[in-house]
Amino acid sequence: MIKRSDILIIVFATIVLFFSIDHFTRQKTDLVAFDLDSIRVRGILTAVTDNNSTNYFVYRGEPMGFHFEMLEAFSDHLGVDLEIVTENKREDAFEMLRTGNADILAISLTEHSRGKKRIKFTEPLYETGQVLIQRKPDLWRTMTPDSLEKVLIRDHSGLAGKIIHIQEGNSHTRSLQALSKETGKRITIEEVPYDSEKLIQMVSDGEIEYAVCDENVALVNATYYPYIDVGTTLSSPRGISWGIRRTNSEILGAKLNQWIKTYKKTKAFALLYAKYFKNSRSNTIINSDYYTLNTGKVSRYDDIIKRFSDSINWDWRLLASLVCQESRFIPNVRSWAGAYGLMQVMPATGRNFGIDITASPVNNIMAGTLYIEVLQKIFDQKIPDENERFKFILASYNAGPGHVLDAMKLAEKNGQNPVVWDGNVADWLLKKSDPQYFNDTVVKNGYFRGKESVAFVDEILERYEHYKNVIPSEVP
Repeated sequence: MIKRSDILIIVFATIVLFFSIDHFTRQKTDLVAFDLDSIRVRGILTAVTDNNSTNYFVYRGEPMGFHFEMLEAFSDHLGVDLEIVTENKREDAFEMLRTGNADILAISLTEHSRGKKRIKFTEPLYETGQVLIQRKPDLWRTMTPDSLEKVLIRDHSGLAGKIIHIQEGNSHTRSLQALSKETGKRITIEEVPYDSEKLIQMVSDGEIEYAVCDENVALVNATYYPYIDVGTTLSSPRGISWGIRRTNSEILGAKLNQWIKTYKKTKAFALLYAKYFKNSRSNTIINSDYYTLNTGKVSRYDDIIKRFSDSINWDWRLLASLVCQESRFIPNVRSWAGAYGLMQVMPATGRNFGIDITASPVNNIMAGTLYIEVLQKIFDQKIPDENERFKFILASYNAGPGHVLDAMKLAEKNGQNPVVWDGNVADWLLKKSDPQYFNDTVVKNGYFRGKESVAFVDEILERYEHYKNVIPSEVP
């Protein structure tokens, strides 16, 4: 007979268990209420995506990628800026969405993705199947097609007893489990903290035997890993989607889904998909010294840029972004106004420093950084916040310090903050093309068309963020 005390213990334990489960569930629910209206007020759409050769990367100094360009198109549609954060660990990416550190989870998700109960899927961007990644024999080039086929796994039953490596948190695990159940053959699945492209490389190098990857990504990688075979299909095509928070994202979700449906029907989308998943030049990109994910390089001048960035106490990636903005790393380019070289230095500026700016890339970057030192001396005492100071120096590099100082005075005179760039001094630099303002008594340098300089600052800092996403900071 069960005693009354035992019944009370069981009831108490059940209550404790219930609240523990409820607490765990609540811990995994969305922590923020931040929908499209809040995003528009903030003026920034934040998306988390992963670094790889199709979704998001830097090549020859410029950000690229299918997800990146899709996100850019959507943020332009909304009329807001785009902020990209990167996370290749899927569980951490899900957490960034839940905690409000991202508004969109822009990684390749299917309805079988782990964690699907924590997000809402968007309208599918495209469809793709899953394929087996296996290595061809060392002498595969000397084999006939028939003999090669005989040594490769083509039937699902051939997976029995094999160890298949899969990115942890990926939907491929469930697909393989279903396949194992369907065929009645035991398949050993090893989940590892590597993305699909790393697994493909490991198969190619012989570190592991088998992996699973989305077919479109596998086909791209097959162009630069000739030893891998991607011809064994493991699943029918499935929709690839993004994710948003399950709660407090209703308006964003509706807007995004409608945009995806419309955008998928456009020529722009067809060209974008072909660019990243059907491009015969993929091999050229991935094997380039300036495919930054592999090499950490953005240009052939990185070592020079690093040397001179130390002299001005700048992150070299910021100086590299400035050089990219000025010249796209073309060393002998000359502007209509006569500015020359990687940093588009005016000949008179070079002469002031006793430097022939046309003699070499080293001379050109030396002159450019010496000019930055001059600008630093002007703004070091005026702008206390270092991050703000960078904006004023960049604007002055483009516009000249006089026009920026004028805009600071106009901002102060009109009740705005003269030491904050965005929404303050930048706005007054734009107004210097209006006679009402360039004729103001506080203005010493007259008319100026500030649109180019404001965009100059924005574009350099935006590219700098991409460089930081892809290139880790160097530890001294």
